[in-house]
Amino acid sequence: MKKIKNIVLPLIVVAIILVASGYTKSESNTEQKENLQTVESKENQTINLFVTHGHCSTPFAGIVNDLKLDIVSRSDQGNPLEDMQISFEVDPNTFNVCRAEELTATIRKPGLFVGEHNEKITFKSTNVYTMGLDWYQVNGKMSIKGIEKDVKFFVTGIRDSKDAMASSLVLSGQVNLFDWGIDYDKIVSGKSDSVPTKLLYINMKFDVPTYQTVFTVLEAGQ
Repeated sequence: MKKIKNIVLPLIVVAIILVASGYTKSESNTEQKENLQTVESKENQTINLFVTHGHCSTPFAGIVNDLKLDIVSRSDQGNPLEDMQISFEVDPNTFNVCRAEELTATIRKPGLFVGEHNEKITFKSTNVYTMGLDWYQVNGKMSIKGIEKDVKFFVTGIRDSKDAMASSLVLSGQVNLFDWGIDYDKIVSGKSDSVPTKLLYINMKFDVPTYQTVFTVLEAGQ
């Protein structure tokens, strides 16, 4: 009986240690996931775009859907935007040309930005590099007409001097339409130009209001 007692007692101790260790790990993982904040866009968020051809520019705007900004809370008082993730999508069928409504049909012409299956224009960040105070380089994947390419944008933060974090962000940059096989001049006017219209400029300002911030809690192990 004494021998059995000596064997069982250590097994009970080991079992208690394993259970306690598992609980601590689970609690730590859950706490880490709780620090993820997701800021979702307001309704009717817009994005501004334009193409330049010759001495003229065609500015237009579209409606942004499912804009998300993921921020990881930090306990070291560091800048939480250093590890931000940005994603959004735009329906090219919502494009409207500014100050020239008659050109809206042109910018929505099938084959230009509107694909065969009406695919959304999407973007999802992959890497963020801090360039300076409230200034970031955001690399990511952009899909136009279902074709995904690597792109690079810059994000600038706007904030009051007393604020610890930017209250709004401005994403801007340019992409080469030829990367997606888009010959703007040929699609719009019927023939390619010797000085092609190949650059699409993008600019979008969006707020980062604290009242829209929600904590996303994931189960431990996810």
